[in-house]
Amino acid sequence: MKNLVLIVAIALISFTVFSQNKLSTTSGHIKFFSSTPAENIEANNYKVTSILKPTEGTLVFSVPMQSFEFEKALMQKHYNSKKFLDTKQFPKGKFKGTITNLSAIDFTTDGTYEATVSGTLTIHGVAKEITEKFNLTVKGGAVTGKTEFDITLADYGVVFTKGKPSENIAKTIKIIANLNYSK
Repeated sequence: MKNLVLIVAIALISFTVFSQNKLSTTSGHIKFFSSTPAENIEANNYKVTSILKPTEGTLVFSVPMQSFEFEKALMQKHYNSKKFLDTKQFPKGKFKGTITNLSAIDFTTDGTYEATVSGTLTIHGVAKEITEKFNLTVKGGAVTGKTEFDITLADYGVVFTKGKPSENIAKTIKIIANLNYSK
């Protein structure tokens, strides 16, 4: 009987570890927001793909840039144009990184964990190293991830030195991501 209990316990632990080898989503949500004297600009994208490998601590995001939706059609047109993000030439934003404090996160125990993630964020064809907080919540075997951070557009080659865009577009924008991972 003791051997049977031990075998069942090992099988459950192995199943839990194996089944969480890769978590993913194809419907993650990323929002960006900027505030300027002229108006606030907000866009939402619900087609974000992300893979999280709990055992390795790797985290990857792929963001189809043309999938951002704006309140005003003209904002969306400007955003996708060659003068702004040129989403035809640069169709995806990407992040590839690692959870640097992986030992502080227990993907098998319900709770909220603050991960530190370091990696490369690529937007508009420009890759930059970043380190940000990524809050992970484990509940009933499900994992959600949330982060909020600012980026400076000029760091990614999006610069306006004259005309209305230089006055009406914020130099720094807030990025907010919410992801519900599944096995």
